Amino acid sequence: MNQAPDPAASDAFPAAPDAIRVLLADDQTLVRAGFRSMLDDEEDIEVVGEASDGEQACALARRLRPDVVLMDIRMPVLDGLEATARITADPALEGVRVVILTTFDMDDYVYGALRAGASGFLVKDTEPMELLHGVRVVARGDALIAPAVTRRLIAEFAGRTKQPDPSPRLNALTDREREVMGLVGAGLSNDEIAQRLVLSPATAKTHVSRIMTKLDVRDRAQLVILAYESGMITPGWLA
Repeated sequence: MNQAPDPAASDAFPAAPDAIRVLLADDQTLVRAGFRSMLDDEEDIEVVGEASDGEQACALARRLRPDVVLMDIRMPVLDGLEATARITADPALEGVRVVILTTFDMDDYVYGALRAGASGFLVKDTEPMELLHGVRVVARGDALIAPAVTRRLIAEFAGRTKQPDPSPRLNALTDREREVMGLVGAGLSNDEIAQRLVLSPATAKTHVSRIMTKLDVRDRAQLVILAYESGMITPGWLA
């Protein structure tokens, strides 16, 4: 197994051409080693750096420009929540996607991270195939919000909002786009949206892309948050 480097010194690893570049951010060496072992076995994924705290994660994200950062929440110096907010707020890191690594007892932190711009989350003891799928999904610009548990989590915390705050930005959407955004907010994939609205998957994808452009949101995860917080949909809307 590869020796984890000192993030402040020689922190970059050569990536294969066209490979998905991943940065690992976790204060536990064994956790990073476990994820590295799984990821480096894949031809299309390459771990390019490791960080043991949030400050290092931000510095390495700026230096290495990974495609995906796997970010732990609880880390010294700077926690994963603040590190996520800094990375996603940096215009120079627009192409960097953050996936939060968490446990089920940290749901409050997860929702905060999604609001801060994270593209989704993975449970630390996730199955290897789910981890690999998650990295690939986020790397291609989608959000890791499809699993039912994620939809329930977002609905639960968005439902705590005392008063929906209708965003004026929503006025820019057509009726069809509002319908599509509602389905995105409920956690449906493009294929599921296409089936429900009797559209082609390509058309559904185009609608989602136009909505994100009009609303100036980073990805589907941010559309979900906006859909709930604006009152466009409510928890259980599709139940």
